[in-house]
Amino acid sequence: MELYIVRHGQTVWNKERKLQGSTDIMLNEEGIRLAKLTGEGLKNIFFDKIYSSPLKRAYDTACYIRGDRNIPIVKDERIRELCFGDLEGRNMDEMSADKSSHFQHFFDEPQLYVPDERGETLKSIRRRGADFLKTEIEEHEKEYERVMIVAHGAMNKALLSHIRKNDIKDFWGGAVQRNCSAIIIKLENGIYEILEEGKVFYS
Repeated sequence: MELYIVRHGQTVWNKERKLQGSTDIMLNEEGIRLAKLTGEGLKNIFFDKIYSSPLKRAYDTACYIRGDRNIPIVKDERIRELCFGDLEGRNMDEMSADKSSHFQHFFDEPQLYVPDERGETLKSIRRRGADFLKTEIEEHEKEYERVMIVAHGAMNKALLSHIRKNDIKDFWGGAVQRNCSAIIIKLENGIYEILEEGKVFYS
């Protein structure tokens, strides 16, 4: 089986460097353009199924990539983005520089990240991602030729944490995933192999 793990298209909050998390922000015009171009680039690649986060920016990306093809899109709550509580909507760069912010360790030292009282831990999102992969992907390895997963920056890294079996301190390891870029992975006999990171189908 091959997996294509795709990050959603651009939103206004992406462009403004605002933390989105569980806030349901829609794609902007550029995000729609990138998703459509990605769909054009993938139109000749067969997919048995597409799994999507239920958040609009991911689901709409999945729909644009699918286009008019007859591919089922299944929403799964387990692959929605990390919840940041009251930090959502705030500027990420400002929070990273603020030594009093819960967010200061998020990217550079994720093992030290502590969410606010309404936020979710990285341990929690890793657990969600692992559960999704075990039940929806690994248990059905022999059934499908190729599956797409359309989700989010942190969520996709949580999926990779399970695939790579890494520690939280290495949560952000590997390539930065741009909007609508794909991580291509092979799963064979229960063993994952990362074939390509950061693959884009647009220019």
